[in-house]
Amino acid sequence: MLTLVPTPIGNIADISLRAMEALFGADILLCEDTRVTKKLLHILAERYTKERKEQQFIALHSHNEAHFIAQLHVNFFDANVVYVSDAGMPGISDPGQRLVRYCLEHDVPYDVLPGANAALTAFVASGFVTTQMLFFGFLPHKGTDRKTALLQALYNGFTTVIYESPHRLRKLLEEIAAEDATRELFVAKELTKRYQHVYRGRAEELLERLNLHVKGEWVVVVESAPSRQSTLSETDILALNIPKKAASKLISKITGENPKQCYERLIES
Repeated sequence: MLTLVPTPIGNIADISLRAMEALFGADILLCEDTRVTKKLLHILAERYTKERKEQQFIALHSHNEAHFIAQLHVNFFDANVVYVSDAGMPGISDPGQRLVRYCLEHDVPYDVLPGANAALTAFVASGFVTTQMLFFGFLPHKGTDRKTALLQALYNGFTTVIYESPHRLRKLLEEIAAEDATRELFVAKELTKRYQHVYRGRAEELLERLNLHVKGEWVVVVESAPSRQSTLSETDILALNIPKKAASKLISKITGENPKQCYERLIES
């Protein structure tokens, strides 16, 4: 059996009784970072007087996840297998979903325990009065991919949650200020940890308030705004009687299809 176990995002006391039972009862621990998981188990064992048993630790992270799962056999899960990311809920900007898909495709029993999650914590703490939200995770680092993702995050019609690293937070706020200076934001630093801080305001205001104090991991909650999603269809674009290369670029912007593949498809049609 496989169990996905969330771990604290900062405050060790946020661990649940079920999570501890699963962690200490596991035969095999699949870990985003084995060192982090071993340290967590050591702290929990000391604090809550838990007995340790011999366990196998295997690294499973974004760089080896696909290869690891390709080599799996269903009898691997005859043991009690637990997967944990370094912090928070597995499968949320961390590996985990491929394991779940494998279990579904091969009739392997699995369970997902509830627990700490930075995106939901920040969403509730933001005070934006809405019940609908979109989670974008980390935006692409640069280029047109980042610009496209940022516009999608800003103009999708929902409150949007973004994760950001400390060395790109200032860049993100500057980009939002340039695109929509009036947009309200809620930013949270090091949630549940000793130096947790939260701020709310417009991007330029936050840049002034934060100054150079941007160390730590951040969650950015963006106030919703009307959607700018295009109502154009591929048929509409082809009816414009423009070159197929230009049409393929427009279609790819709307559908997300690879521009080269789109162009080849149009040429063949």
